[in-house]
Amino acid sequence: MPQLYDISRTIAPELAVWPGDTPFSLQHVMRLSEGKSVNLTTLTLSAHTGTHADAPYHYTDDGAHPDTLPLEAYIGPAHVATITRQQGGIVPADFGRRDLGGMQRLLIHTWLSDQGDSQWRDDFPYPTPELVEWLAKAGVVLLGVDMPSVDRADDEKLICHHLLYERGIVNLENLLLRDVPDGSYELIALPLKIAGACGSPLRAVLRAG
Repeated sequence: MPQLYDISRTIAPELAVWPGDTPFSLQHVMRLSEGKSVNLTTLTLSAHTGTHADAPYHYTDDGAHPDTLPLEAYIGPAHVATITRQQGGIVPADFGRRDLGGMQRLLIHTWLSDQGDSQWRDDFPYPTPELVEWLAKAGVVLLGVDMPSVDRADDEKLICHHLLYERGIVNLENLLLRDVPDGSYELIALPLKIAGACGSPLRAVLRAG
C-alpha cells in the first residue's frame, strides 16, 4: 500500500486564524444524549481556516470562486522541499543545488510546520516575485506553503498573490509538512465546491511511491 501523509492542519476551536478573521466554532443543534435521533452540528468558520486554497476572488473582484477553480491543478505530481530560511523573502537560491526539474507542484517546508495549531507567528518567511517568476518559467501550476500567506504578513498589496494569478499558478496555504521527507509525491488537495467564497478549507494528502 502506498504511504499517505496527511498535510492538513486540524480544524478545531483552538486553531489559530489570521488576526481579525473568524475563528472556528462548532455548535450542537441536536444531541443523541438529549433524546434526539442524531447528533447534528453547525460549523462557523472562515474560508481560510487551517489548510486552504485561496480563490482569486480573495484579492480581485472579478476573480474565480472555489466552485470554478481548475481541479487538475490540485491533483498530481508534487515536490516537497525544505528550506532553512527563518524570515524574509524566499528566493530560488534558498533551494540550493537540489534538482527540482520537472516539478509541476512545489510544496515549501519551513520551520512553520513545527508550530502547533494554536500558535500564530507573523514573522514567517514568504515567497518573492523572483521566486514566482522562477516557478512560472519551470512550468509550475501550484505553489503550496506551510505559512499562512504567500505574501509578507503586512503586505496589503498582496504582490505575490496577484503575480501567481497572472502566471496561472494556484496556491495552498497553512500546509503541515512536519515529518514529510523531501522528495516527490502525488498531491491530492481539492477545494470544496463553494460558490461566491474567497477560498476553501481542504484535506490535503501526499501519496508516496
